[in-house]
Amino acid sequence: MSTQSKDGTVSKAEQAYQTVQSKIASGEYGPGYRLVLGRIAADLGCSAVPVREAIRRLEAEGLVRFERNVGATVTGIDPTEYLYTMQTLSLVEGYATALSAPLVTAEDLAQAKAINAEMRECLEHFDPVRFTALNRDFHSALFTNCPNPHILDLVHRGWNRLGALRSSTFSYVPGRAQDSVAEHERLLELIEAKADAGTIEAAARAHRIATLEAYLKHSPASSTP
Repeated sequence: MSTQSKDGTVSKAEQAYQTVQSKIASGEYGPGYRLVLGRIAADLGCSAVPVREAIRRLEAEGLVRFERNVGATVTGIDPTEYLYTMQTLSLVEGYATALSAPLVTAEDLAQAKAINAEMRECLEHFDPVRFTALNRDFHSALFTNCPNPHILDLVHRGWNRLGALRSSTFSYVPGRAQDSVAEHERLLELIEAKADAGTIEAAARAHRIATLEAYLKHSPASSTP
């Protein structure tokens, strides 16, 4: 949730949060990267106070952890954590997509189709970071109209929690990317045909679980419970 000052501008803490979160999501700040508050504050032209607030927020979302004698560092997501987070996200995002479906406009569908077309073009000269960014944009176009703000908040939290690892998930399983694009097309067809909520939710959930299973199958530590 954005924090704004009285004049409507984004607060320094929110700016710091968005900056660090985006760099974690892009992979620029990888697992183990040390977040030096003074350096970040200097880059943003602010004091360390809003940066500390942003780091605490990222810690609450599981993207950052504090280590004794080290400070704040970017966390990775181990296969077990990835499993639990993806299972949860499959439930809340599937439901959010189903609730959003009746409210998806022709413009929303056109945007989602255009994004998926870009994703298909990405397959020829595969760029996993670019593909992942487009993937998030695609799903956002479909669930953003969810009328339940609490469910929508859970979806955003899930995506943010996966940010550090999601930037490279398709690097581990590039073959999954092509299947993902095809499943997107099927999901668009269901929404455009005004399929019932249960069918849309099941398709969205199965899509998420398929990515989870593909990753865990190729993970070095696939012996998750």
